[in-house]
Amino acid sequence: MKKDAYKKIYVIAVIVSFLGLTAAPTIIAELSTNQNSYGSEDSSYKLLIITPRKFTLFLQPLVKHKNDVGVTTKLVTLNEVYKNQIAKQGQDKPEKIKYFIKYAIETWGIKYVLLVGNFRQMPVRYCYNDEPWTGYPEPNYLSELYYADIYDKDGNFSSWNSNDNDKFGEWKGSEAQDKDIDLYPDLYVGRLACRTYLEVRTMVKKIITYETTAYNKEWFKKIVVIAGDTYPVSENPNWTAIEGEENTKKVLENMSGFENTTLWASDGTLTGAKDVINAISDGCGFLYFDGHGSPKSWATHAPNSTAWIPGLATADMRRLKNGEMLPICVVGGCHNSQFDVAFANILKDPKAALHHSTWILECWSWKLTRKIGGGSIATLGNTGLGMSKEDKSTFEGASDYLDSQFFYEYGKNGTDILGEAWGNAITNYLHKYPIDWSTPAGWDFAYDAKTVQQWALLGDPSLKIGGYA
Repeated sequence: MKKDAYKKIYVIAVIVSFLGLTAAPTIIAELSTNQNSYGSEDSSYKLLIITPRKFTLFLQPLVKHKNDVGVTTKLVTLNEVYKNQIAKQGQDKPEKIKYFIKYAIETWGIKYVLLVGNFRQMPVRYCYNDEPWTGYPEPNYLSELYYADIYDKDGNFSSWNSNDNDKFGEWKGSEAQDKDIDLYPDLYVGRLACRTYLEVRTMVKKIITYETTAYNKEWFKKIVVIAGDTYPVSENPNWTAIEGEENTKKVLENMSGFENTTLWASDGTLTGAKDVINAISDGCGFLYFDGHGSPKSWATHAPNSTAWIPGLATADMRRLKNGEMLPICVVGGCHNSQFDVAFANILKDPKAALHHSTWILECWSWKLTRKIGGGSIATLGNTGLGMSKEDKSTFEGASDYLDSQFFYEYGKNGTDILGEAWGNAITNYLHKYPIDWSTPAGWDFAYDAKTVQQWALLGDPSLKIGGYA
């Protein structure tokens, strides 16, 4: 897009938005689409951005920035995706998007995919991996890995729906119904779960600022870890360790070159949200929580205590003042990254909505990421009920291993692109814990599948960790 044309469109966008014209989104989208150049079919690109048409204009600065730093970028609207002949093979909108991503890999050599829009604006895929829990069952959960696992082990399109009943990743009863899903990422997927123009503009600004200013800054060389006794021994005699704190120690071993701040329940450095807010507001490059979560909060326990120590809730995030010193956050806990929350959920199932806090307007991980004036630059976490080693008969693996692999990828393996660290951590997990699809639901192998399926990246998968020189 030419500079003068961009300015003209932007001025018009501001005027129509200020006047509150109901046609503003359509006007903006049509103008920006008419001015945008999507490139030729024989071009090659690294990053594919898929977005509703109304966000196109506000993503143009990000497209320009990515091209400027050598990440060749192609922006495509959902309308274009659905019109693509290859994508039309899909049975529903998520599968059409997945077919289009396959087309993009084979046509342009795409390596990263950035989905823009919340669950209402950018389609999502749910997995049906049954849980044995009673009272508040979780029949399904969001899986962004679905969009990254394009091919099966034989190189064919992987539908995750081998029995063709429209329940994807289904695993119930004595064995999985959708067997032999590959699960290995074939490219790297992240989402900006934006609901509004303001959130798109905020995230674009945060990404550009981070990649152009974070390099070699002292704040980036710090890591903050936060944990306590996730599973008190009083509830189970096998839970003898202070699990959360043990996991943070493994993370710090992988990040040995970083100055660390530990907020632990055992030594009194973690007493509540104020401790967390102060530590983050001082600035850090990485942030790790290990404990319990919901879409609106994260918390843990003191050693061998069932009483809760609040860590950080969505209501506390307005107090974060870390400005442009933005960490990459990994959060261990249930439902922190469940970005399909909505007040309407309370009308569907009040009891479950209240228990799981799915009635709120935005989830913990997204609010932290899209916060203006601080928060994180990206957040990785679970979209559903988090699996830990305590859930497995082998007493190993699950999120305890997966979370630490992200930090291994950056701290030891030198993987400095965010999406690659996410994808490689999943690959490492599947190498360590290969899945037997012929075993019962609600057991070790099903938990291993869920562990990687529900681990979502809310952020830019092409993000240069620590910024560009």
